[in-house]
Amino acid sequence: MRTLNVEPPAEQGLHEGLSFALFMPHSPPLGSVVVLHGAGSVKENHFDFARSVRASGLAAIAFDQRGHGASEGPMDGRALADVAAMAALVRERSGTPRLALRGSSMGGYLALAAAHLVDPGAVVAICPASAAGLSRGLRDDRFSFRADRPALGALIDDHDAGEAAAPLGARLLLLHAEGDEQVPVEHSRELHRLAEGSKLVVVPGGHHRSVQHDPELQAYAMRFISRALRRGRD
Repeated sequence: MRTLNVEPPAEQGLHEGLSFALFMPHSPPLGSVVVLHGAGSVKENHFDFARSVRASGLAAIAFDQRGHGASEGPMDGRALADVAAMAALVRERSGTPRLALRGSSMGGYLALAAAHLVDPGAVVAICPASAAGLSRGLRDDRFSFRADRPALGALIDDHDAGEAAAPLGARLLLLHAEGDEQVPVEHSRELHRLAEGSKLVVVPGGHHRSVQHDPELQAYAMRFISRALRRGRD
C-alpha cells in the first residue's frame, strides 16, 4: 500500500478574528490568491484549490468568513473589509503585491464586491451569487451560518454584483454549471455581458457545487490567474 503525505498549510492562525490557512510555495511566489468559500462552507473545503495554487508557484490564503468555521463573531457589515484584510496579510507574507481573488457562490459575490478594495490582477467567480439572491436568503432565513442580518443585508444591498464586475473587464473569469439549481447560469451570462472582455465558461449539466472541485476547471482557473499575474509583473 502506498501512503500519500499531503503537505499541510505553512501557517494557520487568527488575524483580526478571522481563522486562516496560508499555503506557500517552496520558492518565492509570483503572486497570491485569496480563496473565498460559499455560504455555510468553511476554508478546509477549498484546501484542494489552495494546494493547486501552491503547486503553481503562488501563495494562497483560505479563511473562514465570520459566522463560519473558527472565525469570530457573526457575518456582518465587515465582510468586504475582511476580504481586504486577508489580501493585505497574504501580500505581506508573500512579499509581492500581485494578487487574485477566487470565490464560489457567496464567495464569488464577495470576490466581485471586494475587488475595488484590493485592486486584484484577476478575479475568478464560480457560480457567483447575486445580491438579490443573497438578500432573499437572509430574509427567508435559508442560511445556516451566524449573521447579523440587518448589517449584512445593508452591505449586500449597497453592492450589486453587476456594478462590481463591469470595471474588471478582462481580469474576470466566470465559471458556471448550466444545471446550477441555486444560482441560474443567466446571472453569470449577464455579468459577462457587463464586464467587457471577461471570459465565461459554461459547463453542460452539473450542479451548484460541481464546478469548484473539478480538476480540469481548477487547472483552467490557475492558468488564467497565472497569466494575469505575469502580465501585472511586466
